[in-house]
Amino acid sequence: MKKRIVVLTGAGMSAESGISTFRDAGGLWEGYDVMAVASPDGWRKDPDLVRDFYNQRRRQLFEVAPNAGHQALVDLEADYDVRIITQNVDDLHERAGSRNVLHLHGELRKVRSTGQSSDIYAWDGDLRSEDRCPQGYPLRPHIVWFGEEVPALSEAIYLVDQADLVMIIGTSLQVYPAAGLLHYVPPGSPIIYIDPNPAPVDHFGKDKIDVIAQTAATGVPLFVNSLLQKK
Repeated sequence: MKKRIVVLTGAGMSAESGISTFRDAGGLWEGYDVMAVASPDGWRKDPDLVRDFYNQRRRQLFEVAPNAGHQALVDLEADYDVRIITQNVDDLHERAGSRNVLHLHGELRKVRSTGQSSDIYAWDGDLRSEDRCPQGYPLRPHIVWFGEEVPALSEAIYLVDQADLVMIIGTSLQVYPAAGLLHYVPPGSPIIYIDPNPAPVDHFGKDKIDVIAQTAATGVPLFVNSLLQKK
């Protein structure tokens, strides 16, 4: 049986593909107040603004491509059972070829009904105010906004609890509940943290977290190659 590697990726994973993060802009995301476009209150106050914001992000996806970090994780699947838990809403992991990707915060290329069913639909074009689900309810971006529950959290905890090795890539470790997943890493399972500006990790109470102060496109291939060479 292949050893299981669980990979937790954040915004830094996609940064070198050209997708910027609001944390790098002082709380602004592509020039927007993040709470205006990523909260239930923002949706209630100005749904047109929210739709336009995610329409722009969705269009941007077709202008970017996976980077060397994404590809290295695909290469890792040759010898390991790789499970990716991503905070990112882009589809770059899937486009690179990763087969097991869990999106904690939703997906840009999906929308969902605002009705009780909350049915989810694939969506590649612009989302308009007149777009409705089959039951007649307006559609909203399939994004987990600030203040909303994270439906995939239980599955993420299960995956981390089964990990033989955990990789953390391109995340500030400041966003919860995602950062809290580190508390579920089994005792003795190594943790590798790859980020050009790594956050403090002592408070997670783990014996050892190996830090590689590199970007995803540089540090991930280096570490993956070292693993594969040991096989």
